[in-house]
Amino acid sequence: MAHDHVHDMVSDGTGRASAQIMITLVGGLLLIVAFLARFFFESGPDDTAAYQANLLAMVAALLLGTPLVYHALRDLVQGHSHMDELVALAVVAAFAAGEYLEAGAVAFLMILSSLVEHRTALGARKSIESLIRITPTRATRITERGEEEVEAKDLRPGDRVRVLPGDNIPGDGRVVAGTSTVDQANITGESIPVDKAQSDEVFGGTINVTGAMDIEITKAGRDTTLGRVQDLILQAERSRSPIMRIADRYAKWYTPVVLMIAAIVLVIERQMDPVVSLLIVACPCAIILSTPTAMVAALSAAARLGVLVKNVTDLETARGLTAIMFDKTGTLTTGQLTVTRLNPAPGVDGADLLRTAAAAERNSRHPVARAVVDVARKARLDLAASEQFEEVSGRGIKATVNGQAVVVGRQTFVQDMGVDVSALDTAGSEGLSLLYVTRGGRPLGWIGLEDKTRHDAASAMDELRELDVKQLTMVTGDRWSVAKRVAGEMHCTDVQAEVLPAQKLTIVDDLKQRGHTVAVVGDGVNDAPALAAGHISVAMGAAGSDVAIHSASIALMNNNLNRIPFLVRLSRRTFSVVRQNMIFAVLYILVFGGLAIAGELPPLAAALLHAVSSVIVIFNSARLVREGEDVEHADAASRAPSAPADDAPPPSVQPVPQPT
Repeated sequence: MAHDHVHDMVSDGTGRASAQIMITLVGGLLLIVAFLARFFFESGPDDTAAYQANLLAMVAALLLGTPLVYHALRDLVQGHSHMDELVALAVVAAFAAGEYLEAGAVAFLMILSSLVEHRTALGARKSIESLIRITPTRATRITERGEEEVEAKDLRPGDRVRVLPGDNIPGDGRVVAGTSTVDQANITGESIPVDKAQSDEVFGGTINVTGAMDIEITKAGRDTTLGRVQDLILQAERSRSPIMRIADRYAKWYTPVVLMIAAIVLVIERQMDPVVSLLIVACPCAIILSTPTAMVAALSAAARLGVLVKNVTDLETARGLTAIMFDKTGTLTTGQLTVTRLNPAPGVDGADLLRTAAAAERNSRHPVARAVVDVARKARLDLAASEQFEEVSGRGIKATVNGQAVVVGRQTFVQDMGVDVSALDTAGSEGLSLLYVTRGGRPLGWIGLEDKTRHDAASAMDELRELDVKQLTMVTGDRWSVAKRVAGEMHCTDVQAEVLPAQKLTIVDDLKQRGHTVAVVGDGVNDAPALAAGHISVAMGAAGSDVAIHSASIALMNNNLNRIPFLVRLSRRTFSVVRQNMIFAVLYILVFGGLAIAGELPPLAAALLHAVSSVIVIFNSARLVREGEDVEHADAASRAPSAPADDAPPPSVQPVPQPT
């Protein structure tokens, strides 16, 4: 559109932009003087004042119309057609007919409307631009010589920085000293600040609120979570939805059809004004703006709540979801497993059981392994080094500890390793996840772990059912007893237990074959194959996780499941707004195009109406920026002191029950 050309004027470079804005102002001033001269002094065609007014109008038309015509011709030469030619042709037609005042006025109004539209569109991008602007620029680095102020981009992993209250944290890192409260809403979308203490993870770009902290940098610059978030948002803005691609497909037919109609009108009417008005009205700026402005506003609303959509196609897909597959651990449950039971085999000491399992698991980052290692350290057990460590995804681990082969994992995995654990007593293990431990081919016993469900998961499931998502399937590698308990609490429609990662693909494929549009929701740790299999994939708790951010098409920076129904509602609301914009834009062209053909719409009025139609579309789209305010209010209420937070520190580990 011509609007893109004017946008180029103000964004190509400071010097060039200033010169072209100055030309526009001079042209506008000449146009006003010409209008006043014609209005007050014109008395006849040979009148000197009329001649001078006409000359001023011609100069103004050349100054204002030349950039529009030049850009349209340049695009045609380069093989790009944006339907800008209609506006350029309208200006040329008015100029050729000797209507210099009208030619200049049309060009000036088109430039002004473009500036208004781009200025208004910034409102829809406010959240995105504020996110990009919060990148820290300075940091206080701690060295052997003391403190020094450096550029944040110069920080490297391993550097230690000091962050005072009110400072932006300059990079991703780990707290090594001090405690504070950190506002990480710009990363996770959570409005309530989070307490941070030693060893806690912090993100670059978040705001330190209360105390002073020393932080060891783990990632800096574009490698930080904030850097990746910015890249994803900008990538999403540049992507195109199927609706936008369909519009592009038919664009090459639009301009020739309009020109043909304009030629017919010129032959019949033998006047240039109806042709000029028709060309201005037919320039489909409102249609072109209908989809991208709505998309930008929706992406802005989603980013505010910590929902990163990598491609607008995924946002469009979300409105038609009929089935969602949830991974249990870390998604429907907190993922903060707690050891609640030890059951050693006869003749085996409970401490020996725990020590052996923790020594073998210490090289794993799986939540089960971390829970076992944490409770062993709290019990102050000395852990031997492990060798020949091997982890089998979703099943267990093998390692050598003190020269003996140790296998830790599911019952089926341990038995596949040639160890029979069927004789172990499992009384009282109902609802627990069991981790079997063997050493040197002999069973040492099992460890029982428990994972709490998320407090907002059941309500999110109910919301999804209200949105006509018919199939809510929970899958887990855990035992059926645990799976049924969690699925019952979550109000799932289906549950699959004792599932290996590869089997999740089969479940997704089965849902797709049954005609469902499927979303896969997981934590991104061991769900990458299943995430790739769904129509869309959603990674929970992606803040700080490279795997989660890159393995899914949509990344939730926090662990709030209410973002899933919000995403579905936002998608449906976005395309409702797109339809409204399209219907309005088409009706505008049909109604006022008809008036132009009938000679009832002067060119100046057509230019004004063109600007008004585009601004109406932008304002209608901008309403989407406020989507999700109800979710933010619900978050604030749930994070009140009476309601425990998902990311609050886990309760103290209770003493491990010893066998009697």
